[in-house]
Amino acid sequence: MADDNKDKKATSEQKVGVYVCHCGGNISDHVAVEEVCKNAEKIPGVVKVQNDVFMCSDPGQELIMEDIKNGTVDRVVVASCAPDLHSSTFRNAIQRAGGNPYIYEHANIREQVSWVHHGDQATNKATRLVAAAAAKARELQPLEPFKVDAKRHVTVIGGGIAGLKSALDLARKGLDVALIDKSPFLGGWTAKWDRAFPTDDPVSELVTALAGEVLNSEKITVYTCSRITAFEGFIGNFKLTLTQAPPESDAYEDEIKRLSDSGKGFGEFVPLAGICPAGIPETTTTHDIETGAIVLATGFLPYAPRYGEYRYGESKEVITLPELIRIMAENRQKGVGDTLEINDRKIRSVAMIHCVGSRQIPGIHEPDAKGNLNEYCSRTCCSATLHAASMIRNNHPKTRVFDFYRDIRTYGRGQEELYEEASDSKVVFFRFEADAPPEVTRNTGSGDFPLNIKVKDTLTFDEELEMPVDLVVLAVGMEPGNISDLVEMMKLPVGVDGFLQEVHPKLRPVEIAQSGVLLAGTCQAPFDMGETCSAASGAAAKASAILGKGYVELDPFVAEVDLNKCLGTGTCVNACIVEGALSLVEMDVDGEKVKRAQVNPALCTGCGACVAVCPENAINVKGWTLKQYEDMVDMIVSDRILPSQTA
Repeated sequence: MADDNKDKKATSEQKVGVYVCHCGGNISDHVAVEEVCKNAEKIPGVVKVQNDVFMCSDPGQELIMEDIKNGTVDRVVVASCAPDLHSSTFRNAIQRAGGNPYIYEHANIREQVSWVHHGDQATNKATRLVAAAAAKARELQPLEPFKVDAKRHVTVIGGGIAGLKSALDLARKGLDVALIDKSPFLGGWTAKWDRAFPTDDPVSELVTALAGEVLNSEKITVYTCSRITAFEGFIGNFKLTLTQAPPESDAYEDEIKRLSDSGKGFGEFVPLAGICPAGIPETTTTHDIETGAIVLATGFLPYAPRYGEYRYGESKEVITLPELIRIMAENRQKGVGDTLEINDRKIRSVAMIHCVGSRQIPGIHEPDAKGNLNEYCSRTCCSATLHAASMIRNNHPKTRVFDFYRDIRTYGRGQEELYEEASDSKVVFFRFEADAPPEVTRNTGSGDFPLNIKVKDTLTFDEELEMPVDLVVLAVGMEPGNISDLVEMMKLPVGVDGFLQEVHPKLRPVEIAQSGVLLAGTCQAPFDMGETCSAASGAAAKASAILGKGYVELDPFVAEVDLNKCLGTGTCVNACIVEGALSLVEMDVDGEKVKRAQVNPALCTGCGACVAVCPENAINVKGWTLKQYEDMVDMIVSDRILPSQTA
């Protein structure tokens, strides 16, 4: 380290350590890391500069921890990948070394530098970002997380397989649970299926076993025919109002009829409907619930083909895969033999078309009424289609099956065998391009088949093939459930695909930006049953970890009011984007009753909107003060570190 830097060691108020990561080449392939380190030695207040191939690794963290333990540094700057990925990693390392976790600042030199620049430009930009981070680090003060009491109670919204699994896991951990579903039935869409793939287990047994445990648990209160109609509060202390009302007859008429026709009692599984745990309410009532955390298990909806899509709605012989699954279950119950039957009509040949409502391409596929396209892969449709195709061939060998696909994805343990089984069962496969999907028309030629299907088959070098069929089955994908009321009420983050958006798919996979609200299952993305149950258990584990102590520790990055400067103008309150986070309260100042701004730290998100509008500069965000911003900007435009460069 240069001699002038040694002088800084003795005179600097704070001792800043800078640790630069190669990220295994992600950074060092485009940024001259050694040069960034050499430049960092010139930064005022920096007393130690170190680089490592992987700073986030255990050896990399040990470098930081050792310098804190021996007193070499008391402020830490890490220059690596995005802070969302590893800020908690480095804060925890500092805390393990006996330091305050909030004396740490991050410089993103991967996403903001090496992934978008190269050469001298990348190295110089990385240097300036490191210098700005070090300037801020000199101003950082030790902070303490604040605690809020937390109720040991969780509300699970959604009574499908994810909601049932989450509720049961939470109850087993000793937490009280309210399980809410808008339907009269528990089991969700899973209860409407017949067999689970790849195991071929009866779904009724799986749902009955899980729902039975839920209904028998003293820790779980089940509310069916219920919706959340009011929401307020914060992590550990949410307040919900749910309204329980008679079900909408048009939405649940078939299920209620199946319940009444089944001869079964409440709490028993009704095929294709689920389990109705109690009587259906005849009047509307409301309930208030105080809860510490919320698990969203609101599920999905199968894609509904638009009228005319592959002649859907125009021809009664074109149905969806969920409709086929119900027909197959009815065939088995009736003991139908060698040929699949629909309404006593024998089905000699079935065409199954993949990717209906999934992997839609702008300019090729028609958007829905709101202009949306489902550009994602629904992931489970291929396996479900192949499973159904094999069941048809095994149970009804005189029914031929033709499979039309763009690509086939049978991911997961035991699911590749579904493709092999379908092939062995003599399902015939045809592959088409996205811009040349199969064409379904009425059969006007010879024979008594109602439909023709024509395709340009890439497996036979684009040969155009045509075949008559009795039935066309559309393998529809998954769409997010209609929870617009909850999204608006609870300010839930929604991704571009319409599903609820987690904070990070790997590091915080069941959390959303709203603290204390967690995700379980297909409200987040298309999952199969196994993944859904795993996600539900993950949400339950996270909720129990949050509430287990009876209190919650929250990061201190919240607004703070300087009462000596505040004049109570209310400008900050008007600018605040979170209801209840900032308010004007009456207080006594020098014997005079005045109004001053007051922060509710449990609700404040630290966005800084209030800071920007305060005419007296009386409010700051802890860990991100105006002085820290000013020092960062001064360092970015300074020529002291890179005198030959312009800002």
